[in-house]
Amino acid sequence: MTTALNTLFITVEGTRLNKEGECVVVTVQDEKKAEVPLRHLRSVVCLSRAWLTPELMESWIESGIHVSFFGVTGRFLARVEGVPGGNVLLRRQQFRAADDAARTLELARAIVIGKVSNARQFILHARRDAEPVHAAELAETANRLAIHLRALEPVSELDALRGVEGIAARDYFEAFPALLKKGGAEGFSFEGRNRRPPRDPMNALLSFGYALLLQDCAGALSGVGLDPAVGFLHEERPGRLSLALDLMEEFRAPVVDRLVFSLVNRGQVKPEDFRTEFAGAVLLRDEARKAFLVAYQTAKQAKVRHGFLEQETTWGLAPHLQALLLARTVRGELDAYPPFAVHG
Repeated sequence: MTTALNTLFITVEGTRLNKEGECVVVTVQDEKKAEVPLRHLRSVVCLSRAWLTPELMESWIESGIHVSFFGVTGRFLARVEGVPGGNVLLRRQQFRAADDAARTLELARAIVIGKVSNARQFILHARRDAEPVHAAELAETANRLAIHLRALEPVSELDALRGVEGIAARDYFEAFPALLKKGGAEGFSFEGRNRRPPRDPMNALLSFGYALLLQDCAGALSGVGLDPAVGFLHEERPGRLSLALDLMEEFRAPVVDRLVFSLVNRGQVKPEDFRTEFAGAVLLRDEARKAFLVAYQTAKQAKVRHGFLEQETTWGLAPHLQALLLARTVRGELDAYPPFAVHG
């Protein structure tokens, strides 16, 4: 259980919530963990199965507090709010922002700054443990990413912003071979990003991890009432979760890429854990896929410092916090969207 941005996050299985006076009482295994005044809440996010009393639900609805429910894997299930709710108003503001070129550019710029900055921090962190032959290469990559970060500020058009983002992504992925360590990563190589379908084990791992992260981000956005399909950086297409793709950019490097290289370099994933289909697609075998899912869920429990909120959180909660910050930015409650920043 944790609170942030006037939101109560329920993370412990079997938590019981009931109303006492004007407070929400949180109990775990018959032990009272917290009392949260109703007036301090704007939303509740249940990331694990919890018991809620009808009286409490009624109070939340009457107070304009919405509650979102997620499955044990992070899949969004439902969002409950009273009528009239703020959901439709938020989405109308989201659609207006997406149709406003200036607002779209500023939101997209913040997202790309978060992506490139976190990618650079990942490279700098990897450089500390890199073999001497690769350390200089990784330092040069970090320097190029710093140059790209500075180039984002004066950009005045969305296409130009996407161009800088694309160049930064190319430079970032070009450093991946230097991140593979001798010993644990035997049998693995990286010759560039490929997808739909992935054609080698490293890209198969990245694609699977990004797919999991995308669903987490889509759920987080739905949980706060935003439309995951209407984005700012990524163009809208039928069936495409453009805003979820936007949000996940900040978390690709610190969540998925870090996990993939950790599993490969430690020998926890091996070349024989993959199969190649007739059309050339390389996929994880069933047992390896299950092992990756377990590792991914474990990685989401790791603690991390949220710089903007100045408090500790987890990688699993971070997309939910960013979704809340994005919603507040869209409403005009924040002057600018603060992307999640990893600090060295």
